[in-house]
Amino acid sequence: MTETKQNRLITRKIININRDLCTGCGNCIVDCAEAALEIIDGKAKVVNDLFCDGLGACIQGCPTGALEIIEREAAEFNEEAVEKRLESLKSKEEAELAQVEQIVAEHSHQCGCDSTQEDSKITLENHVCSCASAETMLFNESEEQTRKVSSTLRQWPVQMHLINPTAPYFQGADVILTADCVAYALGEYHDKYLKGHSIAIACPKLDQGREIYIEKIRSWFDEAKINTLTVMRMQIPCCGGLLGIVQEAVKRASRKVPIKYIIVSVEGTIFKEEWL
Repeated sequence: MTETKQNRLITRKIININRDLCTGCGNCIVDCAEAALEIIDGKAKVVNDLFCDGLGACIQGCPTGALEIIEREAAEFNEEAVEKRLESLKSKEEAELAQVEQIVAEHSHQCGCDSTQEDSKITLENHVCSCASAETMLFNESEEQTRKVSSTLRQWPVQMHLINPTAPYFQGADVILTADCVAYALGEYHDKYLKGHSIAIACPKLDQGREIYIEKIRSWFDEAKINTLTVMRMQIPCCGGLLGIVQEAVKRASRKVPIKYIIVSVEGTIFKEEWL
């Protein structure tokens, strides 16, 4: 039987990732044109040796030096396999985008959004929404609002796609999962809510990768063994999806964690606060 390029092992240069140094920031994924890398369990990983050309373009953006080029026995780099993978990923992204557009279209009918564009098609670019999430408002600024407030942020990164759910600052921690707009609306956010907590931020309306978020929250519960989880969202319908993501993660987790649920009004007051 003739050995194919797909299963032929040769000694060649290939990327090696030090898991102890990797923070799961995702910079290497952006720099890898062959899509050979993915974040799996909060760490970067070469998903298949076939996709890695060993040139090291992914190394430059790594902030911790977790990536290096080594020589070892590996499957030979396969350009055809890379092309198929890139086509598959592109199709997946297009499907996700179509799903987002469908959600936007459905939302427009539910909240009375203007869907009378010339081509009668609602897209992310031309979508006009009259619901509370996009309603124009102006609030008066008081002297108390302008006082200097010190930051209580104790970690980086904070965006849900970038955080490593098993990072040291999540181990046994009180964690706060915040919708992006909350910290801008709530003046006492740092002093009263963020202080003493580890954090992740997300937008349930605009962010893609719901399954990634669910898995990271589950990992908080089971691997990081967090102490408590506080979920903070805005008082607008589209923001309610944040709790849904958490509830799905709870179903998949083997460990239970106390969860506090807080809803913030667009005027910057607490509309609702309860333990679930």
